[in-house]
Amino acid sequence: MNIEHSKRIPISEILSKLNLLPENPGKKELRYLSPWRNEKTPSFYVNIDGNVWFDHGEGIGGDPLSFAQTYLERQNQDCTVSDALRWLNNMAGTIPEIAVFPRAKERHFEREDSPLTLKSNRPLENLGLIRYMEKRGIPLELGKRYFRELRVHNRNTGKRFIALGFENEERGFELRNPLFKACLRPKAISFVRGRTAKPEAIHIFEAGFDYLSAVAMLNGRPLKGDTIILHSVALLKQAMAYIHKYGYRTAYTWLDNDPAGEKATSALAEFFKAEECLTHIPMNSLYAAHKDVNAWHMHELKLG
Repeated sequence: MNIEHSKRIPISEILSKLNLLPENPGKKELRYLSPWRNEKTPSFYVNIDGNVWFDHGEGIGGDPLSFAQTYLERQNQDCTVSDALRWLNNMAGTIPEIAVFPRAKERHFEREDSPLTLKSNRPLENLGLIRYMEKRGIPLELGKRYFRELRVHNRNTGKRFIALGFENEERGFELRNPLFKACLRPKAISFVRGRTAKPEAIHIFEAGFDYLSAVAMLNGRPLKGDTIILHSVALLKQAMAYIHKYGYRTAYTWLDNDPAGEKATSALAEFFKAEECLTHIPMNSLYAAHKDVNAWHMHELKLG
């Protein structure tokens, strides 16, 4: 077994040998429960055409070899390339090989069957959405700067609903209302330019409400540095592309205080080390007693 050979082993067959079956068999993008953590909602995706995997819960992914290394590591076993190749060789047995495709981009992990269609996009006026936003500590004047009022049709249910929409760099929207959160494709990061022409700082938040909470704490004044809102830790690579060799001197991370947020912070820390003269300052200590920035902000305002 060599590296090129390992790329032709279908990840779906490897998972089958681990007694893991997809929640949506027959699709080009299969959804599984995580192979290495307990969960009730599938967050582990396999793209059949690209033969790549992605764990949305932790923002990591790759080819069959990287899966093997990650799986061995989570089992507290040796996980070098040689160890992973040996494990794959033992697992493969009679698994048929597949043709090698170029590595897929992030879009392979978007939902190909997304049932959501945008019907209208207007300034925020709906009282229900405004109350929801204010209950999370975001003043109306600030919220109107960043949120749109979207009406969306769900083709699966035939129903329409209304939601706050935070636009991303690909003109998609992150959707929020009191009952749910979703994404109107394409999914991408959001970038907010700072108050200065070429700022020395970059701030990285996980969610739009986290960013707006930080701005609200500054009485609505935008941050001096640039800002990236990930919307999902799965989009770390998009964020890194904006930062790489730009010349920032300080990177402030404001990610969630949970395992996925901690892993994302660690991944960014390693990336920052390779950037010339870039200092990383994790801000988690400010809200260590809370899950995220918005929860901290709501606590300070005695909301919820």
